[in-house]
Amino acid sequence: MRERLKNRTIIHSFVSTVIPHLVLLTATIVIGMPFFWMLSTAIKSPQEVAIFPPVWWPEAIRWDNFVTAWETAPFGRFYINSIVTAIAGVLLGLITAVFAAYAFARIRFKYRDFFFLLMLAAMMIPGQIALIPNYVILAKLKWINTYQGIVIPHVANVFGAFLLRQYFLTIPDSLFDAAEIDGLGHTKIMLHVALPLSKPVLGTLLLYLFIQKWNAYLWPLIVTSKQNMRTLPVGLAMIRSAEYAIGPEHLMAASIFVLVPVLIVYFFAQKQLIEGIAAGAVKG
Repeated sequence: MRERLKNRTIIHSFVSTVIPHLVLLTATIVIGMPFFWMLSTAIKSPQEVAIFPPVWWPEAIRWDNFVTAWETAPFGRFYINSIVTAIAGVLLGLITAVFAAYAFARIRFKYRDFFFLLMLAAMMIPGQIALIPNYVILAKLKWINTYQGIVIPHVANVFGAFLLRQYFLTIPDSLFDAAEIDGLGHTKIMLHVALPLSKPVLGTLLLYLFIQKWNAYLWPLIVTSKQNMRTLPVGLAMIRSAEYAIGPEHLMAASIFVLVPVLIVYFFAQKQLIEGIAAGAVKG
C-alpha cells in the first residue's frame, strides 16, 4: 500500500512539475525560433543564406551586413520619424485614454452609460473605413507628409479608455470621497489618487500603445509620399522593393533595426506589464 502511494506521489510530482516545464520549453523554442533565424541570417554570407540544408550559425559573423542595410536606405531619418510619431502618439493616446476613463468611471452625467456603450461600439468598426475620409480631411488641412498628419487621426484609443475605466472602478470609493472632502476637484483627484494607484495598468497600456504606434504601417504609408517622412516599417517595405535590391541577409539586418527598440522598451516595462496582468487577474 505504501509503495502504491509512493508511486502515485512520484507520478503526480512528475505531471505537475516536469510536464508544464516541457510545455513551456517547447513553446519558447517555437516562438523563439523565428527570432533566432532572423539573427543568424542577418550575420551570414550570401552563400550561407542560399545553401541547403540550411546553416544554423555562420562560420564567420558578417557584421558588415548591418552597415550595408543601414546605408541602403536612410534609416537614420526613418528612426527619427518613428521615434517622434511613436512618442507623440503614446503620450497623446495616454492623455485621452486617462481623461475619458476617469470621466466614464467617476463623473456622473446624463446618458453616461449610453455614451460609454457608443464608445465601445467604435471598437467594432474596422479602421480601414476611415482611411479615405481621414486622408481627405488631412489633405484639406495640408497635413500630408507631416508628423501631425501621422499622429493626430489615431490619438483616440478606445481600448485604453476601456482598460483604465475598468481599473478605476476597482479603486475604493472611500479614497475618492476623502479627496473630495479635502476639497480636491476631479482633475486633482485623477492626478493624485487614481493615476498613482493605476501605475501597473498604465505601464501595460504604455507598452501596448508603443508597439501599436511603432509597428504602424498602413496609415504612415498612405499619408506620406516623401521618403524623408517615412517611418521604419514603411522603410523596411521599401527595402524589399525593386528600388533597393539587396539580399535576404540585409533584409534581416534591417528587420533587427525595427525590432530592437521594441525589445528595449519591453525590457524596461516588463515589470509594469507583469504587475498589470496580475492586477487584472486578481481584481477582475
